[in-house]
Amino acid sequence: MAGLGLALLVASFAAQAQSLRMSRDLVLRAQAPVAVDADFIVALVNSEPVTNHDVRQGMARVRQQLEQRGAALPPSDELAREVLEQLVSERAMLQHAVETGVRVDEATLLQAEQSVAAQNGMGVEEFRRRLTAERINPATFREDLRRQILMQRLREREVEARVQVSEGDIDDALRARRAALAVDPSVNLGHVLVQVPESASESRIRELEARAQEAATRARAGEDFAVLARNFSDATEAASGGQFGLRPYSRLPELFVEATRNLAVGQVAGPVRSPAGFHVLKVIERQDGSAANAKVIQTRVSHILIRPTAQLSEAQAAERLSGLRRQLQSGQASFESLAREFSQDGSARQGGDLGWAEPGMFVPEFEQAMNALRPGEVSEPVVSRFGVHLIRVAERRERELGDREQRELVRAQLRGQRAEDALEALVQEVRGRAYVEFRDPPRP
Repeated sequence: MAGLGLALLVASFAAQAQSLRMSRDLVLRAQAPVAVDADFIVALVNSEPVTNHDVRQGMARVRQQLEQRGAALPPSDELAREVLEQLVSERAMLQHAVETGVRVDEATLLQAEQSVAAQNGMGVEEFRRRLTAERINPATFREDLRRQILMQRLREREVEARVQVSEGDIDDALRARRAALAVDPSVNLGHVLVQVPESASESRIRELEARAQEAATRARAGEDFAVLARNFSDATEAASGGQFGLRPYSRLPELFVEATRNLAVGQVAGPVRSPAGFHVLKVIERQDGSAANAKVIQTRVSHILIRPTAQLSEAQAAERLSGLRRQLQSGQASFESLAREFSQDGSARQGGDLGWAEPGMFVPEFEQAMNALRPGEVSEPVVSRFGVHLIRVAERRERELGDREQRELVRAQLRGQRAEDALEALVQEVRGRAYVEFRDPPRP
């Protein structure tokens, strides 16, 4: 839990760089009021107050996010401290943005408001009436939009524009990657877990082992491993086809390494037993130092993205996308037409087409789901840090990368890594310069 406040704040700013639309990580504070007995100031940030009510609203948002992701909830006192620190850092960043000349004019704010209203299938005036009906002040809502745009512009000016990657940096990264792969090759494993409860009887354990054995037998017979994972696996990656993605052996459990080290691509190991249950493993792909950056599997991929908001929960966004998926399956609409109508990112105009994707271009949760699809398949709703997606794979190809392409791929990866590091450093620097006076501790 340590550092949750800063981590959430940095994740929020990073997500905003993708779009002017609302992100799922910086959830609007303009929500239905949290009941309070008597509000009071818990901190001052350069004379601007942070109230107990602010903290309680922040705690409600974080709890919702953790519950949606299936993560454990921390104790209330600990969560309150972390949320307060997040709010302090956020206020300091907003003040820094204004003091250094970052502005959001009325036209930009209205455009953002129109975008949010359109995401909810409404015009601006209808959307404002809906906010009022749900006890949300439209003026407070607009102010929160202004804050989000300020943060995005601050990042663009002070982080992304300053990140530089030299040719020497790329040379070093290529050498380091090849050396690392030579010592610690990478493998992409498909995984089915049949979980065994601690209190399971011997007869129940035998039943579960038989279930795992059936999955292994069908995998060896050539059945689609992604389908088997969805039908048999209790692991968290089951919904995305059971694939871990390329990982060095050093980042895999020793049991998995020993079971698969001598297998060829396509072979299956298991069931093997661990304290969690019975595992079936398939070697999907290997990569060693001699092949580093030599070849790449490219995927032509499209998506439909819906971003949860204060009025649309993550579960509701997933339900809406499930309805769109049913339309696709029944032939009522094309993926392209639905993407143009419903998708909430820049690819909507192209029918959701994201073009040819290289490994590492997308966040892990999106990429794992994409990799589990065969050409022509459409995923179930997939949650990422940017929202909820339907993903469709059109085709795949394997080709060797030229030296220039290898270098551009590494350049993009280095820029992304350095931008995140620079953003975290900026947040810490601005927070360190701010005058912060903590008063009464928050009462969650």
